[in-house]
Amino acid sequence: MLGSAPRMAAFAATMALTNVVSGLASTDTITWGGDNTRTGYQTTHNMDPDVVASDDFAQKFLTALPGTYNGATEDVFSQPLVYTTPSDGVQYVYMATTQNNVYKINAQTGTIVASRNLHIPFQEADLDGCTDIQPYIGVTSTGVIDPDTDTLYLTSKTYQLQDNGTDRQGLYNGRYYLHAINVNDLTERNNFPVALEGTVARNNPVRIFNGGIHHQRPALLHTGNYIYAGFASHCVQYNFTGWIMGWDKTTGAVVEHFATEGDGVANTTPGAGVWMSGGGLASDDKGSIFFATGNGYASQLDQIPVNGRSPPTSLEEAAVHMSIGDDGSLTVVDFFMPTEKKELDGADRDLGTSPLELLPSEFACGTVTRMGVVTGKSGKTYFLDLDNLGGYKMGTDSSDAVLGIYQNENSVYAGAGVYPAEGGYIYINVIKYPTHVFKFSCDNGVPSFTKVADSPISNSAILGVGHGTVTSLDGQAGTGLVWINDRQGDSLRIYKAIPEDGAMVLVKSFKASMGMTKFTRPVFGDGVVYHALSGGLVAYGAPTTPALNCSSAVDFGKGELGNVSTPVTITCAAKFPLTAAAASVQDADNFGISGLPTFPLTLAAGATFSFQAAFHPTSVGLLTSSIFVNTTNGNTKGYSKRTSVRVSGTGETSDPLLSVTPSAIVFNQVVTGQTSDSQSLIMQNLGNAGLSISSIHFSDGSVSQVANGTQVQFGQFTFSNLPSGIANNSQNVASVTFAPTDSGNFSAQVIVESDGGAQNLTVTASSGPAPVALLEFEAWDGSGWIEYVSGTPFTFGNVTENQTRQLKLRITNAGGVGAVPLSLTVSKPPFGGTGIIQTVNNVDLGEGVTIAAGQSATATMYCSPPKSQWNVDPYQGTASWTMNINDPNFNKQFMSFTCMAVSEQAAPLRNDGQGQYRYVGCFKENNPGRQLANQLYGNASNTNAMCIEACAEKGYAYCGTQYQVECWGGPSIPTLQVAEGDCNYFCSGDLNEICGGNGVGTDAGGAYISLFYNPNATVIGSPGAPTVNKTIGNWTYSGCFTEATTGRALADKATADDAMTLETCAAFCEGYSYFGTEYGRECYCGNTFGAGSTNTSQADCSMTCGGNGAELCGAGSRLSVYTTNSTAPVVSKPGTGSGSTTPSVNETVGTWNYQGCYTESTTGRALASSSYANDSMTLETCASFCQNYQYFGTEYGRECYCGNSLSAGSVNTTQSDCSMACSGNSAELCGAGSRLSLYSTIDYTPDPVTTTPVARPTVGTSDESYTYYGCWTEATGIRALSGAAYANDSLTLETCASFCSSFTYFGAEYGRECYCGNALNNGSIAAVEADCSFACGGNGTEVCGAGNRLSVYVRNATSPNSPSSSTTSSPAAVSTLSTPTPASTLLTFSNVSTTATATVFASTTDITSTTDIASTTDIVSTTDIASSTTDAASVTDVASSTVSLSSTSSSTTSTSATPTATVISSSNTTYTSYGCYTEATNIRALSQGTLATDDLTIEMCADYCNGYTYFGAEYGRECYCGNALNTGSVVAPDADCSFPCAGNATETCGAGNRLSVYHIKALTARSRR
Repeated sequence: MLGSAPRMAAFAATMALTNVVSGLASTDTITWGGDNTRTGYQTTHNMDPDVVASDDFAQKFLTALPGTYNGATEDVFSQPLVYTTPSDGVQYVYMATTQNNVYKINAQTGTIVASRNLHIPFQEADLDGCTDIQPYIGVTSTGVIDPDTDTLYLTSKTYQLQDNGTDRQGLYNGRYYLHAINVNDLTERNNFPVALEGTVARNNPVRIFNGGIHHQRPALLHTGNYIYAGFASHCVQYNFTGWIMGWDKTTGAVVEHFATEGDGVANTTPGAGVWMSGGGLASDDKGSIFFATGNGYASQLDQIPVNGRSPPTSLEEAAVHMSIGDDGSLTVVDFFMPTEKKELDGADRDLGTSPLELLPSEFACGTVTRMGVVTGKSGKTYFLDLDNLGGYKMGTDSSDAVLGIYQNENSVYAGAGVYPAEGGYIYINVIKYPTHVFKFSCDNGVPSFTKVADSPISNSAILGVGHGTVTSLDGQAGTGLVWINDRQGDSLRIYKAIPEDGAMVLVKSFKASMGMTKFTRPVFGDGVVYHALSGGLVAYGAPTTPALNCSSAVDFGKGELGNVSTPVTITCAAKFPLTAAAASVQDADNFGISGLPTFPLTLAAGATFSFQAAFHPTSVGLLTSSIFVNTTNGNTKGYSKRTSVRVSGTGETSDPLLSVTPSAIVFNQVVTGQTSDSQSLIMQNLGNAGLSISSIHFSDGSVSQVANGTQVQFGQFTFSNLPSGIANNSQNVASVTFAPTDSGNFSAQVIVESDGGAQNLTVTASSGPAPVALLEFEAWDGSGWIEYVSGTPFTFGNVTENQTRQLKLRITNAGGVGAVPLSLTVSKPPFGGTGIIQTVNNVDLGEGVTIAAGQSATATMYCSPPKSQWNVDPYQGTASWTMNINDPNFNKQFMSFTCMAVSEQAAPLRNDGQGQYRYVGCFKENNPGRQLANQLYGNASNTNAMCIEACAEKGYAYCGTQYQVECWGGPSIPTLQVAEGDCNYFCSGDLNEICGGNGVGTDAGGAYISLFYNPNATVIGSPGAPTVNKTIGNWTYSGCFTEATTGRALADKATADDAMTLETCAAFCEGYSYFGTEYGRECYCGNTFGAGSTNTSQADCSMTCGGNGAELCGAGSRLSVYTTNSTAPVVSKPGTGSGSTTPSVNETVGTWNYQGCYTESTTGRALASSSYANDSMTLETCASFCQNYQYFGTEYGRECYCGNSLSAGSVNTTQSDCSMACSGNSAELCGAGSRLSLYSTIDYTPDPVTTTPVARPTVGTSDESYTYYGCWTEATGIRALSGAAYANDSLTLETCASFCSSFTYFGAEYGRECYCGNALNNGSIAAVEADCSFACGGNGTEVCGAGNRLSVYVRNATSPNSPSSSTTSSPAAVSTLSTPTPASTLLTFSNVSTTATATVFASTTDITSTTDIASTTDIVSTTDIASSTTDAASVTDVASSTVSLSSTSSSTTSTSATPTATVISSSNTTYTSYGCYTEATNIRALSQGTLATDDLTIEMCADYCNGYTYFGAEYGRECYCGNALNTGSVVAPDADCSFPCAGNATETCGAGNRLSVYHIKALTARSRR
């Protein structure tokens, strides 16, 4: 019976295979990129490069998807998934479309076997012109399949109502759902779908999810028990935020709802979308998620470096690392943000246009064990340390702290291709340029990526080259292939992974007959590659269609072991002329073939041959095999070179038959003296008769007889529950244990004898001393390693704010030679929490890690205190790590770690080394007046330490830094403390310090000071509320009064003192009827009150007296007034007070000219170069101080500022705002709170300085002013504002406002054009504020729109009206105001000479303004000026040269516009049609003359532009002149110029951004651009 052993081994192997039941085949692709690292590197799909390169590798099928909706075919943006269903063992492709259809397709044939519609799709027409995906939006992200439950998860976009037909339902009725679909029949799982509408962000409660404005583009992530999805917007429109949402995969419960615009970001601030061109959220499946985000507008980080461990709540332009909690919730643990983040925002250049991919472990170097790669729209590829992403500006000189950067030539939207073998390569697909190849290297522990090659073919110039993907054949070197989908040219290109001579080698390419969608990634099955098309699925692979028609599968039925079945004849017929080369059987042990013809055998089409097959089983159970016939197919393509015939049979025996499984048992590394866990031994009788076991033979020759339940001891092994007999077709389970008493290696050879044969069993084991855990922590001072003592914490020492100290925890197996491996049975590191002590990942020293004897393993930990101010108190951070190890003496440990977080300390210092001045917080300045009144300096080298030193020298209790360069001191604390984030300016002398700020969120635009306090100094005042003193000697309190409107309220006498009290002011004003204190330090006397001074709210007088914090001394422009009798104050007329002096504007101060009253900048001081403050301030002293600058400005009556340019946001404002008298000369005006009296010198020769223009908040006088309404696009087919227009190279917002004074709106465009109207026409929508970027031609500090963008203003007290068709979130809309009939007369004063001033007047309004016109200017009217109602006499100062007025009229008919005649005559000039042209780049195509009128004809435009080389008509009513077409204007299709001329509908006058251009006939024709 010993001879039956081979039979039993074969049977055992067969049983092992047939018992494997799994829904996941090695050739399946169940998630985007193949796995959660998202690298797309795949080794198990049988992609043999030799087969791929052969002619046999070709298109297998092209399946067109049948779905239609409203007559439109469906599109595919999600990638296919490939899965073998366990129910039938067949591989299928799963697809989902933009029409919310889901398909199940046979992976080999392309046959659609099942389909389902989830919802009606959302319609692109509801997205206000965002046509990225059109016309329908349903499923646009790639789902994920869970093989444990046969469930496909995906999201779909639809509408609220499903029974509303096919009509649009509007943007805000859009809805998103998460589906869980049974892969077998496409039905919905219980608890699904999950509706997402109305989800409130966990980390920002003001953010509420709406399915209409958001877009779910990234591939879904399945990790653990949870499903995660990322969201962004459509075309960066609407009030969106990025989202990461998570759900329990079984219950559908929401486990995460995280907004990337998080805590503190207003719900009106959009940005930080997560879309990654469809790439997937990544995970290491060890508790971490990684992704990248797009641009945004919160911009919390600006200039000041921030450690990656202290992430902002606004994660814009960021690579993000989040930890996954046990409940599925996420915590941000690290981030990277490019140095040029703000510039990327302004240009809409997302970092997250590609996914953040996690490189394989082969990409490791030195201390960097985990690397990632991401490339953005800027074209920069960033190589990152996944355990230390880099933060913001944390590199040398505030650079990016990353592993490497490469600047590609163009934007990149594709995830990198990754090949870890043969040294490691990265592939970056650049739009319009070749794919770049980077070689990984590691030199002395420093990783680098070097560009070594390019593809020979450039990627398509249009958006959408796909994500890089690499395959290899089972990881073998030399088999790597790079697969790239593209939208132009070949849709699939295949290259060798290893470049040759600096170039990638093209292996093969294909061009699909259907169009490609953007950002596609090849997907792999079993030897087949698939990719989605616009409306279909294409598959490429070697053919599987047989060249022979052979007999169908043969089942021999049951066969007795050792017997041969009756032969069965198999016949094969040739499908076409071919040669049969050979025949063979796969399993010759159990099947045989005979009667074969002589090979090679030449066959004509239809010719046959036959042979016989037989079954001779050598083992029991179901046996299957294949007979293969190989053919040579000649020139016939599309057929396999091997035809197979399936054969099967079931072997059985009438005798007993013994089987013992497994045939080998191994006990690894058992501790000497301990007993191992038992292992099972299955003893089966596979025969049809009862089996008896007679004995067991051991390798030492001993024999044991067996009775039921026998236990046998052999050496260190114990065999238990051995049977003496087993019934037919039954089994018995015995067990084996190992209990070593000595260390070493042990084995036993066992033979089980029975009447059903003998079976061999091998048992091996090893044992050794117990492991000994040596646990150590790296010393913070670099002195070595500190051994762990239970109960004693490890320490990081002192770590400075905004810095990170990384130290390693090391575990060594110190058990000695032969010790068993150390195993971490429990390990709960401090990862993903909120403390300052964390581990960099959840992988190193995680549960399950084993360490061999004499070896060590480490985990990196860090302490990273968040950014803070100088001179704050230290605090201790703590963390705990729970760990247990198989060291019998280790026991469960709760290791503690401490870290002392410290800040820099500025002298003078206390005995304990802490600064005497302690940081108090961020306080509001100008609240309403100067809080700290004494400026110590303004210095470009300013730091907090410098300021504190200066304050200490002066003895001030309170000290503050502000506006980056300023230092202020005072005896009392400011009144209002605000959030720390409002102090957001770096110090000019140290980028890492904070020196005041301008606020964020609702506090934005204010003035804030970073405040320090010395408790040992004399303190005047406190945050508590002081009281009003009702009497001071013989003075009685009269109330809180305003300053006068024309000067000081009390103007007879004044003084100021930092130690001001009510008593000192009363004594100073002895002999006067009234005294008043102001700004906490100023004292004024008088017998009467100046005009306009009135009693106001007591709350307005809120500033404490500088010399007594218990008293109130007025506030900014507010006086605490006292009188010597009970008579109420008497208000006098201006200038009638005894000795009163009303301050006034000095138009000139020496060589300086007054420029007006200006606001402070929105980003700092308006004049930031130099400053000082003095209680004897005069305009003359300030002018002298600023003699080396172009500008000086006085503020607060006592402060002087200098500069060569005005900072962004400083604008001219109402003169009455500058109302404070100079402290050293009460007859002069020296600004006011946040207002400067600005002067400019005529003697200064400035260096070229660019002043960033800004939008004015208001324009015009107080009773007829306009308020800024935003940046708006032009309308559809018409101007946004079409009531009146003019253009001039000296345009300012003020001149435009004056021109449009009779209209509700005015808008400035192209820096020189002004448009008026009473409503914004249809199609004009709110644009990104940055789009309006052109400086006004007449004032470089103002913004006047841009190309196709208007800076729009609306008249005050007018409810602004959005265009009727717009769905933007603009200021509230009311019923649309009707647009008045356009003026019948339009006068254009065009700037023929550079000094000319242009003005346009509508004839329905009398001209009351005065305009200087250069003598060379022609005035052109569209009607006879004499017949209009215009008062022409009011236009004065017109030069004496003749002004030519020509009149043109034409009838208007209903005839459709046709191409205008090619020759137009004007005076002595003849023009010829030159074609339809676009506008130029950042300027008008023709920019030397402009006319707009509602009765424009081509002839009229020709007359107007007589003398110019070109003229062009646009928008049906606008005329432009010039001597050349400006750069960027190019020829357009004639059909683009489709607007009829307003004055003659038979003529064509351009269109929106299209000009019908004519040139002088004598001009030599040039090639049209």
